[in-house]
Amino acid sequence: MRDAQPSTVYLKDYRQPDYLVDSTRLRFELEPNSTLVESRLAVRRNPAAGEGLPPLRLDGVDLELISVAMDGVPLSKEEYTCHAEGLIIPVHRAEFTLEIHNRIDPERNTSLEGLYLSNGMYCTQCEAEGFRKITYYPDRPDVMSRFTTTIVASKDYPVLLSNGNEIERGEVDADRHFVTWEDPFAKPAYLFALVAGKLEKVEDHFTTMSGREVTLQIFTEAKNIGKCAHAMRSLKAAMRWDEEVYGREYDLDIFMIVAVDHFNMGAMENKGLNIFNSACVLASPETATDAAFQRIESIVAHEYFHNWSGNRVTCRDWFQLSLKEGFTVFRDAEFSADMNSRAVKRIEDVSMLRTSQFAEDAGPMSHPVRPDSYMEISNFYTLTVYEKGAEVVRMIHTLLGSEGFRRGSDLYFERHDGCAVTCEDFVAAMEDANGVDLKQFRRWYSQAGTPVLEIDDDYDSAGKRYTLTVRQSCPATPGQSEKLPFHIPLKLGLLAADGSELALDSEGTKETVLEVTAAEQVFVFENIPERPLPSLLRGFSAPVKVRYGYTPAQLRLLMRADTDAFNRWDAGQRLAFGALAQLQRDYRAGTELQLQPELLEAYRSVLQQEDLDPALVAEMLTLPSAQTLAEEADIIDAEAIIAARKFTERALAEALYEELLQTYQRLDHDKPYRPVADDIAERRLKNTALAYLCITEREEALQLADSQFASATNMTDSAAALAALVNRGDDQRASTVLHDFYERWKEDDQVVELWLSVQSSSPRRGTLEAVRALMAHPAFELTNPNRVRSVIGAFANRNFEQFHQADGSGFRFLAEQVIALDKLNPQIAARLVTPITRWKKYTEGPREKMHAALQSVMDAGQLSADLYEVVSKSLKTD
Repeated sequence: MRDAQPSTVYLKDYRQPDYLVDSTRLRFELEPNSTLVESRLAVRRNPAAGEGLPPLRLDGVDLELISVAMDGVPLSKEEYTCHAEGLIIPVHRAEFTLEIHNRIDPERNTSLEGLYLSNGMYCTQCEAEGFRKITYYPDRPDVMSRFTTTIVASKDYPVLLSNGNEIERGEVDADRHFVTWEDPFAKPAYLFALVAGKLEKVEDHFTTMSGREVTLQIFTEAKNIGKCAHAMRSLKAAMRWDEEVYGREYDLDIFMIVAVDHFNMGAMENKGLNIFNSACVLASPETATDAAFQRIESIVAHEYFHNWSGNRVTCRDWFQLSLKEGFTVFRDAEFSADMNSRAVKRIEDVSMLRTSQFAEDAGPMSHPVRPDSYMEISNFYTLTVYEKGAEVVRMIHTLLGSEGFRRGSDLYFERHDGCAVTCEDFVAAMEDANGVDLKQFRRWYSQAGTPVLEIDDDYDSAGKRYTLTVRQSCPATPGQSEKLPFHIPLKLGLLAADGSELALDSEGTKETVLEVTAAEQVFVFENIPERPLPSLLRGFSAPVKVRYGYTPAQLRLLMRADTDAFNRWDAGQRLAFGALAQLQRDYRAGTELQLQPELLEAYRSVLQQEDLDPALVAEMLTLPSAQTLAEEADIIDAEAIIAARKFTERALAEALYEELLQTYQRLDHDKPYRPVADDIAERRLKNTALAYLCITEREEALQLADSQFASATNMTDSAAALAALVNRGDDQRASTVLHDFYERWKEDDQVVELWLSVQSSSPRRGTLEAVRALMAHPAFELTNPNRVRSVIGAFANRNFEQFHQADGSGFRFLAEQVIALDKLNPQIAARLVTPITRWKKYTEGPREKMHAALQSVMDAGQLSADLYEVVSKSLKTD
């Protein structure tokens, strides 16, 4: 066990920093095991922090201190205190210059925080608290400083990058050179970046709305230089979109992106020098799927948008993380919706929210969008902070409208440029710009959990009056047993019996937003000519669960006629949930399983609607995942979920075989690959049809997959055929395509990761024995987060059937890997353990085995703060 628990940090204890750092000058002498870091800080007393001259406290972890000097005078060891987490220096004047020399070991830094050496490249990751692993510093976001950075390295590292604009370069001697960078904008230490390595670049330019020319550069290893074009196009599109939609112009002379293979996150928005996980920036038609192209477009935009929503205006403390992340996720979602299919983008985002974030809300790590406390801030880079935080911003947009939201964002950026602020400051700007009161709305930031709306209706045919009664509640969450009513925007429309939309008022309004603010509220609509069918929560206007007693016939009408594309899809999901719930009950009762006729006919009618967006059809044909079914269940019966879903998939595939075959053949045309919305939609539906066809295991269907695999000219079609054959084909067939695929692509890191994940997530091939074999494969590295996610993460999170084997072996395996990973990379270990933290929701047998696996992690001893927090909170039984 741990010798002591990590300490808890509380929002209520926030206080201003005692000292500010006006300028920071850094010099790095790069060596793999002995990098010398010299810092020169212009420090002054913070007038907002109070009177007197308290000691200066600097953060520092895993550093070797060499010397400290104040105003040029060296300090003896007796004049300061150096401890495991930092440095304490007595202060005798309000302004002074502090010089510190320390040494670090980048090669041994497997945590991938701070400065580390990976695959021959020096790289940094400083968010949230990685800068303290570089040098002693007030490592907190409300200390903002202007950085000048000099990097000295062997000429074996020809590219030396940091934040801002390059101001000087030269030779130190015959073997070493240097580059100095200056960032004119004050920033917190978490936005510092450094990269050094053998890199090639692609370069382009962008002319801003004021006529300035900005140089754009993407750096990567030479072998990947041909995979940068899509990221560059995405960057330029994001820059133009941010100018047009938000009026935000880029502010430096250069914007750089670097692709890194070993990276804990997707990407990092360091000022002017974005560092990306290679999987989130490199793409070509031959090696990247449509999903990868769209993900890259979204992430490139997200990190660029941070230049204003995160960098120019940053968060005061880490409790305010959603201030930048929630806002920026909303911004990148809107950008992606404008670039692609808005309806499908919304469906994808809500699917992930319902499956994973709602589960987080109901789990042991449940927390508000702005948490009240944490032991380790890395554990709060969560779906709640990001995705639910984005939904909170979206609700403000819904309540204020596009023009009102733009007025609010303009005021927010103008008022707080160059400042570190809070979520309240963001909401206040929205209020002040629009003359509205969002006091109650702020509860979305402070209250955890997923609200539930129970909705009943009544129709008075004589008075032509339709009444909706809405009751809201929110389940208890850790530390919050009582919840006050939320301010919930409920967007809706009313449908007639023939599917047409009814007018809601004398002006002919067809859609409205109801503001639900009380525990129970009644809304009345006059002059409604017939009993309507409500289309509720259109566009998923709030992150809530809606309970309304739709009949299967009503859901089929919504699927066919609703003008809101999201609700058409959602009606199909509700219909499928009902059918699958009944099948689970039948399975537990030992009753013969039968496919619900309404579900079959609904899916058949969707297939026959050729005028619909093919991507929307593909989404409507996709059953709720096992993970989504589990999240919806009060008690998770994994065995019944697996049985019900497998039966339904096969029954639909058999019954709709001819329609699916016709759909596949109609869309299986030979044309050049383009990662554009219309073509992506057609490929998505074609490959959805292929997956269903192969479920039948008919030779005709498997031969279609064989043919597609052999002739595919793009990775989307190749990977879809590979997955179909691995999941449904016989062992020989699957082994052959897996071998051929690997031999062709074994030199491409991103494709190898796809190859690993297809196997690990396969309910047929991804057995525990197969996963262990993949871990012994030369392509697997436990120190590479992408490989860990592709094998261990894919097995635990996406292979519901094999992970939930009755003997609990999957749970024990995950616990073993988490323990091993914690010694190398605590952040990845803490994120990977999630599937067994929700043990309380399962039926008795799995619950006991999950609990035992989780307890074994706790009993392993000497856990990192990251992992200890997650496991200790998850083991609590109260």
